[in-house]
Amino acid sequence: MNTYLGALTIAAMLASTPAAFAQDATEETTAEIATEQAAPAADAAAEDAAPVADAAPAEDAPAEGLVDQLDTGEEQPAEAPGEQSQTYIREEIGDWDLQCLRAEEGEEPCQMYQLLTDGQGNSVAEVSIFRVKNGGQVQAGGTFVVPLETLLTQKLSISVDGGQPKRYDFTLCNPIGCYARVGFTADDVNRFKRGNVAKITIVPALAPDQKVVVDMSLSGFTDSYGKTSELAN
Repeated sequence: MNTYLGALTIAAMLASTPAAFAQDATEETTAEIATEQAAPAADAAAEDAAPVADAAPAEDAPAEGLVDQLDTGEEQPAEAPGEQSQTYIREEIGDWDLQCLRAEEGEEPCQMYQLLTDGQGNSVAEVSIFRVKNGGQVQAGGTFVVPLETLLTQKLSISVDGGQPKRYDFTLCNPIGCYARVGFTADDVNRFKRGNVAKITIVPALAPDQKVVVDMSLSGFTDSYGKTSELAN
C-alpha cells in the first residue's frame, strides 16, 4: 500500500545589505526614520500571518462526506468445528467409500466413491455412483472426473473383466477436471456386481496415440451399491 504524505514548507528569506556610511547627517537621519517606520509594519505582518499557521492543521482533516464512503469492514464469525466440510465417509466397504452429505434433518444422501490410481499410485480419476429412481432403463448414475489434459473426442470407455467396452461422452470441464456423467442400465449394474475389476480408459490430449488405463476395483460393489441413496429422476 502506498502512502501519500503532504507537507507545507514556509521559507522566509531576509536580505540585508550593510548600510553605506553616509557622508552627511541627512542621509543617516533618513535611514533611521525608514527603520522606525518599517518595524511596526513587520509586526503587523507577523500578526496577520499567525492565524494562517494556526489554520494549517485543517488541511489534514478529511474532506466532508469522504468518511461516509469508506467501509471499515466487519468481523466474520468463525466456522464451528465440523462445518468446514459437508461430506464425510460413513463407511468403507471393500475398495469403495460410502460418501454421505450431512443433513440437519431427514435422510442423508449417500453415494459410493472410489479414487482411481495408476501403477505408481498417482491419482488419475475418481468415480461416484448412485441409484436412480424411476429412471426407465437407467438404473444408476455415475460421475467420472478425469484430468483437464484429456482428449474429449475419444470419450471415456469402461470394460468389465476384459469384456466389450462401452464408451461415454464427456459433459463439461471446469478448473478441477473434465466430467463424464453416465447412466448405467440394469445389465451394466449386474456386470459390476459379478465382476472383479473394470478398466477405465481415457486418451491424453498431448499424446493422442496413447491410452491411459486405470483399474476400478469392484470389490465391495454390491454391498456399497445397496447402501447408496436412490435419487428421483
